[in-house]
Amino acid sequence: MNIKKGLSVLLENIKNAPEKPGVYRMIDEQNNVLYVGKAKNIKKRIVAYSKLDKLPARLQQMVAQINKMEFVIVDNEAQALLLESEYIKKLEPKYNILLKDDKTFPYLELNMENEYPVLRKYRGKRNPKNKYFGPFSNVSALNETLNILQKVFLLRSCSDSAFKNRERPCLLYQIKRCSAPCCGFVSKEGYQKSVKETVDFIEGKSKALQDELAKKMNIASENEDFETAILLRDKIRALTSVQQGNQVDYTDIKSADFIALWRINQQVCIQIFFVRSGQNTGNIPYFPTQTEDASDEEILEAFISSFYAAHLPPREIIVSTELQNSAFLAEAVGTKISAYKKGEKFRIIKRVEENAKLSLEKRIAERASNQAVLQELAEAFGLKDLPNRIEIYDNSHFQGSYAVGAMVVADRNGFNKSQYRVFNIKNSDITNDDFAMMKEVLLRRFEKMTPENKPDLIILDGGRGQLSAVHEALSGYDLSGITIVAIAKGPERNAGKEHYHIINKEEFSLPYRSAVAFYMQNLRDEAHRFAIGSHRKKRAHSIYKSRLDEIEGIGAKRKKDLLNYFGSTEQIAAASIKDLQKVAGISKKTAEKIHNYFNK
Repeated sequence: MNIKKGLSVLLENIKNAPEKPGVYRMIDEQNNVLYVGKAKNIKKRIVAYSKLDKLPARLQQMVAQINKMEFVIVDNEAQALLLESEYIKKLEPKYNILLKDDKTFPYLELNMENEYPVLRKYRGKRNPKNKYFGPFSNVSALNETLNILQKVFLLRSCSDSAFKNRERPCLLYQIKRCSAPCCGFVSKEGYQKSVKETVDFIEGKSKALQDELAKKMNIASENEDFETAILLRDKIRALTSVQQGNQVDYTDIKSADFIALWRINQQVCIQIFFVRSGQNTGNIPYFPTQTEDASDEEILEAFISSFYAAHLPPREIIVSTELQNSAFLAEAVGTKISAYKKGEKFRIIKRVEENAKLSLEKRIAERASNQAVLQELAEAFGLKDLPNRIEIYDNSHFQGSYAVGAMVVADRNGFNKSQYRVFNIKNSDITNDDFAMMKEVLLRRFEKMTPENKPDLIILDGGRGQLSAVHEALSGYDLSGITIVAIAKGPERNAGKEHYHIINKEEFSLPYRSAVAFYMQNLRDEAHRFAIGSHRKKRAHSIYKSRLDEIEGIGAKRKKDLLNYFGSTEQIAAASIKDLQKVAGISKKTAEKIHNYFNK
Protein backbone atom coordinates (compact mmCIF):
# COMPACT_ATOMS: atom_id res chain seq x y z
CA MET A 1 0.00 0.00 0.00
CA ASN A 2 1.67 3.19 -1.20
CA ILE A 3 0.53 6.07 1.02
CA LYS A 4 2.67 8.59 -0.91
CA LYS A 5 0.89 7.72 -4.15
CA GLY A 6 -2.55 8.01 -2.56
CA LEU A 7 -1.58 11.30 -0.91
CA SER A 8 -0.34 12.73 -4.20
CA VAL A 9 -3.68 11.85 -5.86
CA LEU A 10 -5.51 13.55 -2.98
CA LEU A 11 -3.35 16.71 -3.23
CA GLU A 12 -3.89 16.88 -6.98
CA ASN A 13 -7.67 16.67 -6.47
CA ILE A 14 -7.56 19.37 -3.79
CA LYS A 15 -6.35 21.81 -6.46
CA ASN A 16 -9.44 21.22 -8.59
CA ALA A 17 -11.99 20.64 -5.83
CA PRO A 18 -14.99 23.03 -5.83
CA GLU A 19 -15.51 25.42 -2.93
CA LYS A 20 -19.22 24.65 -2.87
CA PRO A 21 -21.57 22.32 -0.98
CA GLY A 22 -21.74 18.80 -2.30
CA VAL A 23 -20.62 15.19 -2.06
CA TYR A 24 -17.18 13.69 -2.73
CA ARG A 25 -16.23 10.07 -3.48
CA MET A 26 -12.82 8.45 -3.05
CA ILE A 27 -12.18 5.56 -5.44
CA ASP A 28 -9.45 2.88 -5.62
CA GLU A 29 -7.67 1.31 -8.62
CA GLN A 30 -10.39 -1.36 -9.04
CA ASN A 31 -13.00 1.41 -9.29
CA ASN A 32 -14.44 0.53 -5.88
CA VAL A 33 -15.76 3.48 -3.88
CA LEU A 34 -13.74 3.70 -0.67
CA TYR A 35 -15.56 6.56 1.02
CA VAL A 36 -18.46 8.96 0.46
CA GLY A 37 -18.61 12.27 2.32
CA LYS A 38 -20.54 15.52 2.27
CA ALA A 39 -19.34 19.06 2.94
CA LYS A 40 -20.48 22.65 2.97
CA ASN A 41 -17.21 23.44 1.18
CA ILE A 42 -15.77 20.35 -0.54
CA LYS A 43 -12.24 21.76 -0.94
CA LYS A 44 -11.90 22.72 2.72
CA ARG A 45 -13.24 19.35 3.85
CA ILE A 46 -10.89 17.14 1.82
CA VAL A 47 -7.85 19.19 2.84
CA ALA A 48 -8.26 17.55 6.28
CA TYR A 49 -7.41 14.14 4.75
CA SER A 50 -4.00 15.43 3.65
CA LYS A 51 -2.91 15.91 7.29
CA LEU A 52 -2.01 12.27 7.80
CA ASP A 53 -0.62 12.66 11.32
CA LYS A 54 -4.08 13.74 12.53
CA LEU A 55 -5.94 10.87 10.87
CA PRO A 56 -6.76 7.54 12.59
CA ALA A 57 -5.11 4.42 11.13
CA ARG A 58 -8.33 3.46 9.32
CA LEU A 59 -8.40 6.70 7.31
CA GLN A 60 -4.65 6.61 6.66
CA GLN A 61 -5.21 3.22 4.98
CA MET A 62 -8.02 4.77 2.96
CA VAL A 63 -5.84 7.66 1.73
CA ALA A 64 -3.17 5.14 0.63
CA GLN A 65 -5.73 3.44 -1.66
CA ILE A 66 -7.07 6.59 -3.38
CA ASN A 67 -6.68 6.40 -7.15
CA LYS A 68 -9.18 9.10 -8.13
CA MET A 69 -11.90 11.32 -6.70
CA GLU A 70 -15.29 12.46 -7.94
CA PHE A 71 -17.31 15.50 -6.85
CA VAL A 72 -21.03 16.29 -7.13
CA ILE A 73 -22.09 19.89 -6.48
CA VAL A 74 -25.53 20.58 -4.97
CA ASP A 75 -27.45 23.71 -3.98
CA ASN A 76 -27.38 23.34 -0.19
CA GLU A 77 -26.48 21.22 2.82
CA ALA A 78 -29.80 19.37 2.90
CA GLN A 79 -29.32 18.11 -0.65
CA ALA A 80 -25.77 17.05 0.22
CA LEU A 81 -27.12 15.04 3.17
CA LEU A 82 -29.67 13.20 1.04
CA LEU A 83 -27.22 12.49 -1.78
CA GLU A 84 -24.55 11.22 0.62
CA SER A 85 -27.08 8.90 2.29
CA GLU A 86 -28.24 7.58 -1.10
CA TYR A 87 -24.66 6.81 -2.20
CA ILE A 88 -23.74 5.12 1.10
CA LYS A 89 -26.80 2.85 1.05
CA LYS A 90 -26.23 1.92 -2.58
CA LEU A 91 -22.45 1.49 -2.57
CA GLU A 92 -21.69 0.49 1.08
CA PRO A 93 -18.17 1.99 0.92
CA LYS A 94 -15.45 0.19 2.87
CA TYR A 95 -14.49 3.15 5.07
CA ASN A 96 -17.90 4.68 5.80
CA ILE A 97 -19.68 3.94 9.06
CA LEU A 98 -22.75 1.98 7.97
CA LEU A 99 -26.20 2.07 9.53
CA LYS A 100 -28.51 -0.78 8.58
CA ASP A 101 -31.68 1.28 8.92
CA ASP A 102 -34.58 -0.45 7.16
CA LYS A 103 -37.11 0.54 9.81
CA THR A 104 -40.13 2.69 9.14
CA PHE A 105 -41.89 4.18 12.14
CA PRO A 106 -45.67 4.55 12.53
CA TYR A 107 -47.23 7.96 13.17
CA LEU A 108 -50.63 9.30 14.10
CA GLU A 109 -51.88 11.47 11.25
CA LEU A 110 -54.57 14.14 11.41
CA ASN A 111 -55.69 14.68 7.82
CA MET A 112 -56.37 18.43 7.71
CA GLU A 113 -57.53 18.44 4.07
CA ASN A 114 -60.86 16.77 4.89
CA GLU A 115 -63.97 18.71 5.83
CA TYR A 116 -64.12 16.40 8.87
CA PRO A 117 -60.45 15.51 9.51
CA VAL A 118 -59.53 11.89 10.23
CA LEU A 119 -57.24 10.75 13.07
CA ARG A 120 -55.53 7.51 12.05
CA LYS A 121 -52.38 5.38 12.06
CA TYR A 122 -50.03 6.19 9.21
CA ARG A 123 -46.75 5.11 7.62
CA GLY A 124 -45.14 6.59 4.56
CA LYS A 125 -44.37 9.95 3.04
CA ARG A 126 -45.73 12.84 5.09
CA ASN A 127 -47.98 15.55 3.66
CA PRO A 128 -46.92 19.00 4.93
CA LYS A 129 -50.59 20.06 5.09
CA ASN A 130 -51.39 17.39 7.69
CA LYS A 131 -50.47 17.10 11.37
CA TYR A 132 -48.41 14.20 12.74
CA PHE A 133 -47.78 12.83 16.21
CA GLY A 134 -44.80 10.52 16.61
CA PRO A 135 -42.80 8.63 15.59
CA PHE A 136 -43.68 5.63 17.76
CA SER A 137 -41.09 2.90 18.12
CA ASN A 138 -43.79 0.21 18.06
CA VAL A 139 -47.43 -0.13 17.00
CA SER A 140 -48.70 -1.13 20.46
CA ALA A 141 -47.60 2.21 21.93
CA LEU A 142 -49.30 3.99 19.01
CA ASN A 143 -52.54 2.01 19.49
CA GLU A 144 -52.62 2.89 23.18
CA THR A 145 -52.19 6.61 22.42
CA LEU A 146 -54.78 6.50 19.61
CA ASN A 147 -57.27 4.85 21.95
CA ILE A 148 -56.80 7.63 24.51
CA LEU A 149 -57.02 10.43 21.93
CA GLN A 150 -60.24 8.92 20.56
CA LYS A 151 -61.68 8.97 24.09
CA VAL A 152 -60.73 12.62 24.57
CA PHE A 153 -61.36 14.24 21.18
CA LEU A 154 -63.93 11.87 19.59
CA LEU A 155 -62.50 12.30 16.06
CA ARG A 156 -63.43 9.86 13.33
CA SER A 157 -60.98 7.20 12.09
CA CYS A 158 -63.05 5.70 9.24
CA SER A 159 -62.35 5.84 5.50
CA ASP A 160 -63.93 8.57 3.37
CA SER A 161 -66.13 6.09 1.51
CA ALA A 162 -67.45 4.59 4.77
CA PHE A 163 -68.01 8.10 6.14
CA LYS A 164 -70.04 9.24 3.09
CA ASN A 165 -72.20 6.12 2.95
CA ARG A 166 -72.91 5.78 6.66
CA GLU A 167 -76.60 6.18 7.62
CA ARG A 168 -76.38 5.09 11.26
CA PRO A 169 -73.49 5.66 13.70
CA CYS A 170 -71.01 2.82 14.05
CA LEU A 171 -69.82 1.01 17.16
CA LEU A 172 -67.16 3.64 17.91
CA TYR A 173 -69.93 6.13 18.62
CA GLN A 174 -71.65 3.66 20.93
CA ILE A 175 -68.47 3.15 22.99
CA LYS A 176 -67.77 6.91 23.04
CA ARG A 177 -64.74 6.87 20.72
CA CYS A 178 -66.29 9.06 17.98
CA SER A 179 -68.78 11.93 17.83
CA ALA A 180 -70.46 10.51 14.67
CA PRO A 181 -70.11 13.50 12.32
CA CYS A 182 -71.19 11.11 9.54
CA CYS A 183 -74.74 11.23 10.90
CA GLY A 184 -74.75 14.87 11.96
CA PHE A 185 -74.55 14.07 15.68
CA VAL A 186 -72.01 16.89 16.08
CA SER A 187 -72.01 20.28 14.35
CA LYS A 188 -69.23 21.19 11.94
CA GLU A 189 -68.14 23.97 14.34
CA GLY A 190 -68.12 21.55 17.28
CA TYR A 191 -66.05 19.01 15.32
CA GLN A 192 -63.57 21.69 14.21
CA LYS A 193 -63.18 22.71 17.87
CA SER A 194 -62.21 19.12 18.70
CA VAL A 195 -59.76 19.17 15.77
CA LYS A 196 -58.16 22.36 17.13
CA GLU A 197 -57.82 20.79 20.59
CA THR A 198 -56.17 17.73 19.01
CA VAL A 199 -53.72 19.95 17.11
CA ASP A 200 -52.94 21.81 20.35
CA PHE A 201 -52.15 18.49 22.00
CA ILE A 202 -49.97 17.35 19.08
CA GLU A 203 -48.06 20.65 19.21
CA GLY A 204 -47.32 20.24 22.91
CA LYS A 205 -50.01 22.47 24.42
CA SER A 206 -51.49 19.69 26.54
CA LYS A 207 -51.06 21.56 29.85
CA ALA A 208 -53.13 24.52 28.62
CA LEU A 209 -55.73 22.13 27.24
CA GLN A 210 -56.00 20.25 30.54
CA ASP A 211 -56.34 23.54 32.46
CA GLU A 212 -59.18 24.61 30.13
CA LEU A 213 -60.95 21.25 30.56
CA ALA A 214 -60.58 21.49 34.34
CA LYS A 215 -62.10 24.99 34.28
CA LYS A 216 -65.07 23.76 32.21
CA MET A 217 -65.50 20.75 34.52
CA ASN A 218 -65.72 23.02 37.59
CA ILE A 219 -68.27 25.28 35.85
CA ALA A 220 -70.38 22.26 34.85
CA SER A 221 -70.20 20.94 38.39
CA GLU A 222 -71.27 24.29 39.87
CA ASN A 223 -74.22 24.36 37.45
CA GLU A 224 -75.08 20.80 38.57
CA ASP A 225 -74.52 19.52 35.03
CA PHE A 226 -72.92 16.41 36.45
CA GLU A 227 -73.07 14.35 33.23
CA THR A 228 -70.93 16.95 31.40
CA ALA A 229 -68.64 17.26 34.43
CA ILE A 230 -68.05 13.48 34.47
CA LEU A 231 -67.26 13.45 30.73
CA LEU A 232 -64.77 16.29 31.18
CA ARG A 233 -63.21 14.55 34.18
CA ASP A 234 -62.71 11.38 32.11
CA LYS A 235 -61.05 13.43 29.34
CA ILE A 236 -58.64 15.01 31.85
CA ARG A 237 -57.77 11.57 33.24
CA ALA A 238 -57.20 10.21 29.74
CA LEU A 239 -54.89 13.10 28.80
CA THR A 240 -52.99 12.65 32.07
CA SER A 241 -52.59 8.92 31.39
CA VAL A 242 -50.81 9.67 28.08
CA GLN A 243 -48.00 11.25 30.07
CA GLN A 244 -47.96 8.81 33.00
CA GLY A 245 -45.71 5.79 33.35
CA ASN A 246 -42.50 7.68 32.52
CA GLN A 247 -39.75 7.49 35.14
CA VAL A 248 -38.41 10.75 33.73
CA ASP A 249 -40.32 14.03 33.49
CA TYR A 250 -40.67 14.96 29.81
CA THR A 251 -43.53 17.42 30.40
CA ASP A 252 -41.76 20.55 29.12
CA ILE A 253 -40.26 18.89 26.03
CA LYS A 254 -42.40 19.44 22.94
CA SER A 255 -40.36 17.69 20.25
CA ALA A 256 -36.90 16.17 20.73
CA ASP A 257 -34.81 13.09 19.95
CA PHE A 258 -32.20 12.06 22.52
CA ILE A 259 -29.24 10.20 20.95
CA ALA A 260 -26.52 8.58 23.05
CA LEU A 261 -23.58 6.31 22.19
CA TRP A 262 -21.91 3.56 24.21
CA ARG A 263 -18.81 1.64 23.21
CA ILE A 264 -17.38 -1.64 24.46
CA ASN A 265 -14.06 -2.43 22.79
CA GLN A 266 -14.75 -2.20 19.03
CA GLN A 267 -18.54 -2.57 19.32
CA VAL A 268 -20.90 0.40 19.42
CA CYS A 269 -24.56 0.95 20.28
CA ILE A 270 -26.49 4.13 19.55
CA GLN A 271 -29.75 4.50 21.47
CA ILE A 272 -32.42 6.99 20.35
CA PHE A 273 -35.39 8.13 22.47
CA PHE A 274 -38.32 9.90 20.80
CA VAL A 275 -40.10 12.54 22.92
CA ARG A 276 -43.18 14.31 21.55
CA SER A 277 -45.61 16.58 23.42
CA GLY A 278 -44.17 15.65 26.79
CA GLN A 279 -44.47 11.93 26.07
CA ASN A 280 -41.80 9.33 25.42
CA THR A 281 -43.13 7.61 22.28
CA GLY A 282 -40.51 4.88 22.42
CA ASN A 283 -36.84 4.12 21.98
CA ILE A 284 -34.75 1.90 19.75
CA PRO A 285 -31.10 0.76 19.65
CA TYR A 286 -28.89 0.75 16.54
CA PHE A 287 -25.59 -1.06 16.03
CA PRO A 288 -23.61 0.66 13.24
CA THR A 289 -20.85 -1.30 11.51
CA GLN A 290 -17.35 -0.42 10.27
CA THR A 291 -16.78 1.71 13.38
CA GLU A 292 -13.26 0.45 14.17
CA ASP A 293 -10.88 3.34 14.99
CA ALA A 294 -13.69 5.88 14.45
CA SER A 295 -14.24 8.40 17.24
CA ASP A 296 -17.54 8.69 19.11
CA GLU A 297 -18.04 12.07 17.45
CA GLU A 298 -17.50 10.66 13.95
CA ILE A 299 -19.93 7.78 14.60
CA LEU A 300 -22.65 10.08 15.96
CA GLU A 301 -22.29 12.44 12.99
CA ALA A 302 -22.56 9.52 10.56
CA PHE A 303 -25.64 8.21 12.41
CA ILE A 304 -27.41 11.58 12.37
CA SER A 305 -26.65 12.04 8.66
CA SER A 306 -27.97 8.61 7.74
CA PHE A 307 -30.96 8.51 10.10
CA TYR A 308 -32.41 11.95 9.32
CA ALA A 309 -31.95 11.55 5.59
CA ALA A 310 -34.78 9.00 5.90
CA HIS A 311 -36.77 10.22 8.93
CA LEU A 312 -38.52 13.45 9.89
CA PRO A 313 -36.40 15.45 12.39
CA PRO A 314 -37.85 16.86 15.63
CA ARG A 315 -37.45 20.46 16.82
CA GLU A 316 -34.24 19.52 18.63
CA ILE A 317 -31.71 16.67 18.56
CA ILE A 318 -29.89 16.21 21.88
CA VAL A 319 -26.64 14.21 21.74
CA SER A 320 -24.40 12.70 24.40
CA THR A 321 -21.19 14.08 22.83
CA GLU A 322 -20.52 17.56 21.47
CA LEU A 323 -20.11 17.51 17.68
CA GLN A 324 -17.55 19.68 15.93
CA ASN A 325 -19.68 19.81 12.78
CA SER A 326 -23.00 20.33 14.59
CA ALA A 327 -23.72 23.65 12.82
CA PHE A 328 -23.32 22.09 9.36
CA LEU A 329 -25.29 19.00 10.39
CA ALA A 330 -28.07 21.15 11.85
CA GLU A 331 -28.38 23.04 8.55
CA ALA A 332 -28.39 19.80 6.59
CA VAL A 333 -30.95 18.07 8.81
CA GLY A 334 -33.02 21.20 9.31
CA THR A 335 -33.15 21.32 13.09
CA LYS A 336 -31.21 22.28 16.23
CA ILE A 337 -28.47 19.95 17.55
CA SER A 338 -27.45 20.38 21.20
CA ALA A 339 -25.30 18.80 23.92
CA TYR A 340 -26.09 19.62 27.56
CA LYS A 341 -23.82 19.43 30.61
CA LYS A 342 -26.48 20.08 33.28
CA GLY A 343 -30.22 20.35 33.77
CA GLU A 344 -33.13 18.02 32.99
CA LYS A 345 -32.09 17.31 29.39
CA PHE A 346 -28.61 16.34 30.61
CA ARG A 347 -30.18 13.89 33.07
CA ILE A 348 -32.33 12.42 30.32
CA ILE A 349 -29.38 11.96 27.94
CA LYS A 350 -27.45 10.16 30.72
CA ARG A 351 -30.41 7.79 31.08
CA VAL A 352 -30.41 7.22 27.30
CA GLU A 353 -26.67 6.52 27.52
CA GLU A 354 -27.34 3.93 30.24
CA ASN A 355 -29.89 2.27 27.94
CA ALA A 356 -27.32 2.20 25.13
CA LYS A 357 -24.90 0.44 27.50
CA LEU A 358 -27.51 -2.16 28.54
CA SER A 359 -28.51 -2.81 24.91
CA LEU A 360 -24.89 -3.33 23.87
CA GLU A 361 -24.17 -5.65 26.81
CA LYS A 362 -27.26 -7.68 25.92
CA ARG A 363 -26.21 -7.89 22.26
CA ILE A 364 -22.68 -9.01 23.18
CA ALA A 365 -24.10 -11.70 25.49
CA GLU A 366 -26.53 -12.91 22.80
CA ARG A 367 -23.77 -13.02 20.18
CA ALA A 368 -21.54 -15.01 22.53
CA SER A 369 -24.40 -17.45 23.15
CA ASN A 370 -25.07 -17.62 19.41
CA GLN A 371 -21.41 -18.35 18.71
CA ALA A 372 -21.51 -21.26 21.19
CA VAL A 373 -24.63 -22.71 19.52
CA LEU A 374 -23.07 -22.31 16.06
CA GLN A 375 -20.00 -24.20 17.29
CA GLU A 376 -22.26 -27.09 18.38
CA LEU A 377 -24.08 -26.92 15.05
CA ALA A 378 -20.81 -27.03 13.09
CA GLU A 379 -19.74 -30.14 15.02
CA ALA A 380 -23.15 -31.82 14.62
CA PHE A 381 -23.23 -31.37 10.83
CA GLY A 382 -19.50 -31.78 10.16
CA LEU A 383 -18.83 -28.20 9.06
CA LYS A 384 -15.19 -27.12 8.85
CA ASP A 385 -15.91 -23.73 10.42
CA LEU A 386 -18.74 -21.74 11.96
CA PRO A 387 -21.31 -20.93 9.24
CA ASN A 388 -21.40 -17.30 8.11
CA ARG A 389 -24.63 -17.73 6.17
CA ILE A 390 -27.42 -20.25 6.74
CA GLU A 391 -30.36 -20.49 4.32
CA ILE A 392 -33.58 -22.22 5.33
CA TYR A 393 -36.23 -23.16 2.75
CA ASP A 394 -39.92 -24.00 3.02
CA ASN A 395 -42.90 -24.14 0.64
CA SER A 396 -46.52 -23.16 1.15
CA HIS A 397 -49.68 -23.51 -0.94
CA PHE A 398 -53.42 -24.14 -0.62
CA GLN A 399 -54.42 -27.24 -2.55
CA GLY A 400 -51.89 -26.26 -5.20
CA SER A 401 -53.02 -22.62 -5.40
CA TYR A 402 -51.00 -19.48 -4.54
CA ALA A 403 -47.85 -21.61 -4.25
CA VAL A 404 -44.69 -19.95 -2.94
CA GLY A 405 -41.24 -20.99 -1.85
CA ALA A 406 -39.60 -19.01 0.96
CA MET A 407 -35.94 -18.48 1.87
CA VAL A 408 -34.96 -17.29 5.34
CA VAL A 409 -31.37 -16.27 6.09
CA ALA A 410 -29.47 -16.38 9.38
CA ASP A 411 -25.89 -15.33 10.08
CA ARG A 412 -23.69 -15.10 13.15
CA ASN A 413 -25.78 -12.21 14.49
CA GLY A 414 -29.16 -13.93 14.10
CA PHE A 415 -31.84 -13.66 11.41
CA ASN A 416 -30.97 -11.29 8.55
CA LYS A 417 -34.42 -10.22 7.35
CA SER A 418 -33.08 -7.98 4.60
CA GLN A 419 -31.92 -11.18 2.84
CA TYR A 420 -35.25 -13.04 3.02
CA ARG A 421 -36.72 -13.93 -0.39
CA VAL A 422 -40.05 -15.19 -1.75
CA PHE A 423 -40.21 -17.34 -4.90
CA ASN A 424 -43.60 -17.44 -6.66
CA ILE A 425 -43.80 -20.92 -8.20
CA LYS A 426 -43.85 -20.34 -11.96
CA ASN A 427 -44.67 -23.86 -13.14
CA SER A 428 -48.36 -24.38 -12.34
CA ASP A 429 -48.05 -28.13 -13.07
CA ILE A 430 -45.92 -28.75 -9.96
CA THR A 431 -47.77 -26.79 -7.27
CA ASN A 432 -49.02 -30.00 -5.62
CA ASP A 433 -45.56 -31.59 -5.73
CA ASP A 434 -43.38 -30.45 -2.79
CA PHE A 435 -40.26 -32.10 -4.24
CA ALA A 436 -40.63 -30.35 -7.61
CA MET A 437 -41.39 -27.02 -5.91
CA MET A 438 -38.25 -27.29 -3.77
CA LYS A 439 -36.24 -28.11 -6.93
CA GLU A 440 -37.53 -25.00 -8.73
CA VAL A 441 -36.82 -22.74 -5.75
CA LEU A 442 -33.24 -23.98 -5.24
CA LEU A 443 -32.45 -23.83 -8.97
CA ARG A 444 -33.63 -20.22 -9.15
CA ARG A 445 -31.62 -19.40 -6.04
CA PHE A 446 -28.42 -20.93 -7.42
CA GLU A 447 -28.82 -19.01 -10.68
CA LYS A 448 -28.34 -15.82 -8.63
CA MET A 449 -25.52 -17.17 -6.46
CA THR A 450 -22.45 -14.96 -6.02
CA PRO A 451 -19.32 -15.40 -3.87
CA GLU A 452 -20.75 -12.73 -1.54
CA ASN A 453 -24.07 -14.52 -0.89
CA LYS A 454 -22.94 -18.14 -1.05
CA PRO A 455 -24.34 -20.11 1.92
CA ASP A 456 -22.30 -22.45 4.12
CA LEU A 457 -25.36 -24.39 5.22
CA ILE A 458 -28.73 -25.01 3.52
CA ILE A 459 -31.62 -26.38 5.57
CA LEU A 460 -34.68 -27.88 3.86
CA ASP A 461 -38.01 -28.39 5.62
CA GLY A 462 -38.67 -32.00 4.71
CA GLY A 463 -37.15 -35.45 4.69
CA ARG A 464 -34.80 -37.50 2.58
CA GLY A 465 -37.08 -37.08 -0.45
CA GLN A 466 -36.59 -33.30 -0.49
CA LEU A 467 -32.86 -33.77 0.08
CA SER A 468 -32.50 -36.14 -2.88
CA ALA A 469 -34.62 -33.92 -5.12
CA VAL A 470 -32.49 -30.86 -4.36
CA HIS A 471 -29.18 -32.70 -4.88
CA GLU A 472 -30.51 -33.99 -8.20
CA ALA A 473 -31.57 -30.49 -9.25
CA LEU A 474 -28.21 -28.95 -8.28
CA SER A 475 -26.04 -31.69 -9.81
CA GLY A 476 -24.68 -29.20 -12.36
CA TYR A 477 -23.43 -26.80 -9.67
CA ASP A 478 -20.30 -26.84 -7.55
CA LEU A 479 -21.56 -27.66 -4.04
CA SER A 480 -18.13 -27.69 -2.40
CA GLY A 481 -18.21 -25.79 0.86
CA ILE A 482 -22.03 -26.06 1.07
CA THR A 483 -23.69 -28.58 3.40
CA ILE A 484 -27.35 -29.39 2.65
CA VAL A 485 -29.48 -30.76 5.49
CA ALA A 486 -33.13 -31.84 5.47
CA ILE A 487 -35.02 -31.59 8.76
CA ALA A 488 -38.07 -33.83 9.26
CA LYS A 489 -40.37 -34.61 12.17
CA GLY A 490 -39.49 -37.94 13.75
CA PRO A 491 -41.90 -40.86 14.25
CA GLU A 492 -43.31 -39.21 17.41
CA ARG A 493 -43.65 -35.86 15.56
CA ASN A 494 -42.46 -34.03 18.67
CA ALA A 495 -40.53 -30.74 18.60
CA GLY A 496 -36.97 -31.48 19.64
CA LYS A 497 -37.02 -35.02 18.28
CA GLU A 498 -36.61 -34.17 14.60
CA HIS A 499 -34.58 -36.37 12.28
CA TYR A 500 -31.80 -34.86 10.17
CA HIS A 501 -30.69 -36.09 6.75
CA ILE A 502 -27.40 -35.39 4.97
CA ILE A 503 -26.53 -37.03 1.65
CA ASN A 504 -24.53 -40.28 2.00
CA LYS A 505 -25.01 -40.32 5.81
CA GLU A 506 -27.32 -42.14 8.18
CA GLU A 507 -30.18 -40.06 9.55
CA PHE A 508 -29.64 -38.81 13.09
CA SER A 509 -31.22 -36.69 15.83
CA LEU A 510 -29.75 -33.97 18.02
CA PRO A 511 -29.70 -34.32 21.82
CA TYR A 512 -33.26 -33.73 23.07
CA ARG A 513 -33.80 -30.17 24.38
CA SER A 514 -30.20 -29.23 23.69
CA ALA A 515 -29.34 -25.64 22.73
CA VAL A 516 -28.52 -26.65 19.16
CA ALA A 517 -31.82 -28.59 18.83
CA PHE A 518 -33.76 -25.50 19.96
CA TYR A 519 -31.75 -23.39 17.52
CA MET A 520 -32.63 -25.68 14.60
CA GLN A 521 -36.31 -25.61 15.60
CA ASN A 522 -36.16 -21.82 15.67
CA LEU A 523 -34.66 -21.72 12.15
CA ARG A 524 -37.29 -24.08 10.77
CA ASP A 525 -40.17 -22.29 12.54
CA GLU A 526 -39.05 -18.92 11.14
CA ALA A 527 -38.95 -20.36 7.60
CA HIS A 528 -42.40 -21.85 8.13
CA ARG A 529 -43.77 -18.55 9.49
CA PHE A 530 -42.33 -16.60 6.57
CA ALA A 531 -43.58 -19.11 3.97
CA ILE A 532 -47.12 -19.16 5.42
CA GLY A 533 -47.17 -15.35 5.71
CA SER A 534 -45.99 -14.92 2.11
CA HIS A 535 -48.59 -17.43 0.88
CA ARG A 536 -51.38 -15.62 2.76
CA LYS A 537 -50.33 -12.26 1.32
CA LYS A 538 -50.43 -13.69 -2.19
CA ARG A 539 -53.80 -15.29 -1.53
CA ALA A 540 -55.23 -12.08 0.00
CA HIS A 541 -53.93 -10.02 -2.92
CA SER A 542 -55.68 -12.32 -5.39
CA ILE A 543 -59.00 -11.77 -3.60
CA TYR A 544 -58.85 -8.09 -4.50
CA LYS A 545 -58.18 -8.83 -8.16
CA SER A 546 -61.37 -8.69 -10.16
CA ARG A 547 -62.75 -7.81 -13.56
CA LEU A 548 -62.58 -4.17 -12.42
CA ASP A 549 -58.81 -4.37 -12.93
CA GLU A 550 -59.41 -4.78 -16.65
CA ILE A 551 -61.25 -1.44 -16.96
CA GLU A 552 -59.00 1.41 -18.05
CA GLY A 553 -58.99 4.27 -15.53
CA ILE A 554 -60.13 2.17 -12.56
CA GLY A 555 -57.22 2.17 -10.13
CA ALA A 556 -56.92 0.76 -6.62
CA LYS A 557 -58.77 3.64 -4.92
CA ARG A 558 -61.75 3.70 -7.29
CA LYS A 559 -62.00 -0.08 -7.16
CA LYS A 560 -62.01 0.01 -3.36
CA ASP A 561 -64.67 2.76 -3.29
CA LEU A 562 -66.86 0.86 -5.74
CA LEU A 563 -66.60 -2.40 -3.77
CA ASN A 564 -67.24 -0.60 -0.48
CA TYR A 565 -70.38 0.99 -1.93
CA PHE A 566 -71.87 -1.98 -3.83
CA GLY A 567 -70.36 -4.88 -1.89
CA SER A 568 -69.33 -7.08 -4.84
CA THR A 569 -68.32 -7.06 -8.50
CA GLU A 570 -71.66 -8.68 -9.38
CA GLN A 571 -73.57 -5.74 -7.82
CA ILE A 572 -71.37 -3.26 -9.72
CA ALA A 573 -72.03 -5.13 -12.96
CA ALA A 574 -75.79 -4.90 -12.35
CA ALA A 575 -75.74 -1.19 -11.40
CA SER A 576 -77.11 1.56 -13.64
CA ILE A 577 -75.03 4.53 -14.78
CA LYS A 578 -76.96 6.74 -12.38
CA ASP A 579 -76.24 4.41 -9.43
CA LEU A 580 -72.54 4.20 -10.33
CA GLN A 581 -72.30 8.00 -10.23
CA LYS A 582 -73.34 7.93 -6.56
CA VAL A 583 -69.87 6.62 -5.66
CA ALA A 584 -67.36 9.32 -4.74
CA GLY A 585 -64.93 10.02 -7.59
CA ILE A 586 -67.01 8.28 -10.28
CA SER A 587 -67.94 10.79 -12.98
CA LYS A 588 -70.61 10.23 -15.60
CA LYS A 589 -67.94 9.36 -18.19
CA THR A 590 -66.33 6.80 -15.86
CA ALA A 591 -69.73 5.38 -14.91
CA GLU A 592 -70.53 4.91 -18.60
CA LYS A 593 -67.20 3.18 -19.14
CA ILE A 594 -67.89 0.74 -16.27
CA HIS A 595 -71.47 0.13 -17.40
CA ASN A 596 -70.45 -0.47 -21.00
CA TYR A 597 -67.73 -2.91 -19.94
CA PHE A 598 -70.19 -5.12 -18.07
CA ASN A 599 -72.90 -4.78 -20.70
CA LYS A 600 -70.95 -5.34 -23.90
